[in-house]
Amino acid sequence: MTRIYTCNVPIEADVVDAFCWLQKGFTDQFVYYDKQNPTRYMGLGRCIALPSLRDVEYEYGEGSSLREVATGAAASEVAGGAGAGQPPVFFSFNRFDATNPAPADELMASFPRLRFMLPEIVLIENERGRFLQVNSLGPVYPGRVARFTRMVAAAPPRQRAVIPFSLEPDSREAWDEAMGAALAAIGEGRVSKVVLSRRLRLVAEHPFSSKDLLVNLIDGDARGTVLLYRYADVFFCGCTPELLVRKRGDAVASMCLAGTCPTGATSAESDALAEALMADGKNRAEHDYVVQLIRSVLDRVCYDVDVPAVPEIMRLAHVQHLFTPARARVLAGITLADLMEDLHPTPAVAGTPVGEAKMLLRAIEPYNRGLYAGACGFVDGAGDGEFSVALRTGVFDGEMGYVYGGCGIVGESDADAEYEEIDLKLPPSFPLSARSLLSRGSPGAFRALSWTDEIRERKWRCP
Repeated sequence: MTRIYTCNVPIEADVVDAFCWLQKGFTDQFVYYDKQNPTRYMGLGRCIALPSLRDVEYEYGEGSSLREVATGAAASEVAGGAGAGQPPVFFSFNRFDATNPAPADELMASFPRLRFMLPEIVLIENERGRFLQVNSLGPVYPGRVARFTRMVAAAPPRQRAVIPFSLEPDSREAWDEAMGAALAAIGEGRVSKVVLSRRLRLVAEHPFSSKDLLVNLIDGDARGTVLLYRYADVFFCGCTPELLVRKRGDAVASMCLAGTCPTGATSAESDALAEALMADGKNRAEHDYVVQLIRSVLDRVCYDVDVPAVPEIMRLAHVQHLFTPARARVLAGITLADLMEDLHPTPAVAGTPVGEAKMLLRAIEPYNRGLYAGACGFVDGAGDGEFSVALRTGVFDGEMGYVYGGCGIVGESDADAEYEEIDLKLPPSFPLSARSLLSRGSPGAFRALSWTDEIRERKWRCP
């Protein structure tokens, strides 16, 4: 039996500012930060890593220790209020295909294969408020809590950094070969859909840090959930729009996200593009594969399942997606980790049937995806938490890295259109530099302003 000691102190500081101020002292860093909702957890250091949370006991900080840190109303709140009941927060970053025997690149390979990682320090912003959480394998030392509380209170406002970079073009011939193999497998009936991805090498003009990228992801215009996992000198990060599963008590939520078109230059143009997307048979078929899988999983382990028959539109900064929310109540004894494993990977990132699609990807994609399109998230000591699918992400070492994007291939897919759809998805994945830098087109760089225009003209003509 593992015993975890945890101590929570309410704070007033902005959690991102506090994280940026504290992060220099820690090489292990974890972030799950929902930009639209107060589901924000930012971890530093590693207290312990566990393969399972089934045999763990939790000891909350003693009131006497906490009162040495907090005074007045704050002490009362910590001793018996919302902060006292905040369970320890574990982070979990899972690979797309954990059993793929192909070696990953040198960056992805550097991440250890750990299941649930408990940070030493967690900065929390949720429906209960804002907290500093200190975790330990022995009783939490009050002086440590006091020191970090002072540091958090002194955190200055964060600063954004502009870092120009270039993207090296990938092989168009390799893409055409992969498309040919994918369409052949579809024609033979092995799969109905397969999700191909592209990986582009990025080179920055000068060194950058995980903090630089994190701040730009959080303060930039990309919508969704910001993910960060740093281990030593390498960090995996991005901003994903796709929730895999959320659990609060017995309430469960998921989403079906598949089918893509650009946004327009105006709201009216975006509406017209969205209407065309809703009417497009190929994209609706791709979306329905995901709906069917998620509904089948929820029907098996949940009750009161609600999955609407007609999708909605999710509009992001650069693209729009077909989106169907899913809600249910989970059966007693089913954990968040169980749900994550049953749902991931969905046809939105693998294909269908999922197993056959994964086997096909092992054969035709020239790299092991590693954490890209994996299931990344957090779970607390009460068993609640959420996982998102790691889309629009990249892996970096502070000077270079790789960014990823993917698209669903079905029998009607066109190689040129799918290649360009991935171009459209790449801009928000690495917002280190201002949008204007992306449009200048240095050698080897993509020209962001031309992507939307060309794809809109080629594939999504407005009426």
